[in-house]
Amino acid sequence: MEESFPMTGGDGPYSYAKNSNPQKEAAETAKAMLVAAITENLDIKQNLCPVSNSFRIADFGCSTGPNTFIAIDTIIEAVSKTYQIKYSHDDSLTLPEFHVYFSDHVSNDFNFLFANLPKERRYFAASAPGSFHDRLFPRASLNFAYSSHALQWLSRVPRELGDSSSPAYNKGRIFYANAGKEVGEAYRHQHQEDMEKFLGARAEELAPGGLMVILMSGREDGTSPVQSSLAPLFEPLESSLVDMANEGLISHEKIDSFNLPIFSPSPEEIRRIVHKNGCFEILRLEEQPRKLRPLVTPEECRAGFESIIKSQFGDQIIEQLFNRYSKKIAVRSPISADDGSIAIGLFLMLKRNLE
Repeated sequence: MEESFPMTGGDGPYSYAKNSNPQKEAAETAKAMLVAAITENLDIKQNLCPVSNSFRIADFGCSTGPNTFIAIDTIIEAVSKTYQIKYSHDDSLTLPEFHVYFSDHVSNDFNFLFANLPKERRYFAASAPGSFHDRLFPRASLNFAYSSHALQWLSRVPRELGDSSSPAYNKGRIFYANAGKEVGEAYRHQHQEDMEKFLGARAEELAPGGLMVILMSGREDGTSPVQSSLAPLFEPLESSLVDMANEGLISHEKIDSFNLPIFSPSPEEIRRIVHKNGCFEILRLEEQPRKLRPLVTPEECRAGFESIIKSQFGDQIIEQLFNRYSKKIAVRSPISADDGSIAIGLFLMLKRNLE
């Protein structure tokens, strides 16, 4: 059964809306690539609904803003630019109306998201709650799909990680870094299964010729899962939990059965999954270079992981856990761009095959 651990909603001090700068910066790094990819590859004539002259966009994993609003504005700006460059001389074609669908788990704080929609937006807005590993839209109803740093989240933690009789038992850790290869392979297999479901659903929903852009963390080809991941960002959290277990404040068994459901694939793994699906052409699959990376602040960590931590350890540990976390990162340096153990960013653009 799929697990749902939403980002912290609302506008409080630990909310995702106020603490999503790393995701914002990663998307801004890819902005020029996104605009260029759209203007080079979008065929507006082919993608417009002939009756309504509409262009339909969906953001899968929108969370609560404001990053999703920034991304949608960039996409619409690029589509409008493409129209001006390629079709402004064509009197039979006018700039389309834009319909935007914000999609995330049903437990996402959609009330906050829609309460903060930009007043001067150039699109009609609607929500599409549900898991993006399943169908969410009618057949061939979308022209553009977008997902930013959501697809590295797995639908569930591989069950064997918490099975003491399994070679993939991940005792004493909350992630696959520095674990045995069996642990990394369990994560990789779960990601493959999830990605196949995601692509299968989008293949039904995207119109022929429709485009999809995915931003996600990844690792370089030729590396194993346990060699390169987001682990350097998560290590202070793991260390804080282990310290609390060693002091008897939480049980070691709770840590042994707790793993973060996040995975960083390689470009080659992505290629194999896309080719197996058979419905998409890879237009771009590019690595974004590493750069100096600050450690995740306590507020950012709580925005992303508080719900999953509470579900495993209870509410009562949160304040003490993040007090310890704050002290650990205060004496650590940012992660160097030369650190090969930290994940890279991947930019993927797919085109739905013509039928």
